[in-house]
Amino acid sequence: MPPTRPPAQLDAIDRQILQILQHDARLSNQELAQRVHLSASACLRRVRRLEEEGVIARYVALLDPRAVGQPGTSFTIVNLERITPEAMSAFEAAVKAEPSILDCYYVAGSNDYLLRFTYRDAADLESFHTQVLARLPGIVRSNSMLVLRTVKRTTALEVR
Repeated sequence: MPPTRPPAQLDAIDRQILQILQHDARLSNQELAQRVHLSASACLRRVRRLEEEGVIARYVALLDPRAVGQPGTSFTIVNLERITPEAMSAFEAAVKAEPSILDCYYVAGSNDYLLRFTYRDAADLESFHTQVLARLPGIVRSNSMLVLRTVKRTTALEVR
């Protein structure tokens, strides 16, 4: 497991800033400051510190997969033929280079990796399996689960 830095020391105002930004990162600093009852300069200093400390990793726009023509979501469990540093490095490098794979997790248990990707239709799903998944190095077995309905999906972390 890679080394991790100790958790940031967050006070109640930091946690409030993080909760607000996770739901709307496009707020102006002035509006954010008003919501957390700080001056604009004090609020900006806190946000910059949170960025510098890596608490705020980056700002992104979250797209609706349906709106961009990719209504299907699949989670695929992958097992490698061998779990060696070389095999894992080759697999992980190939995954990182593949833009259609949205998430890849190295997992504990009877499986090795969990992948997530979206797709347009059955032909697109088949293409992913034959053109992407089958070409990833070292895979001995995979099992895909297609999402029928999303019950909950969030990117917001509970900040304690």
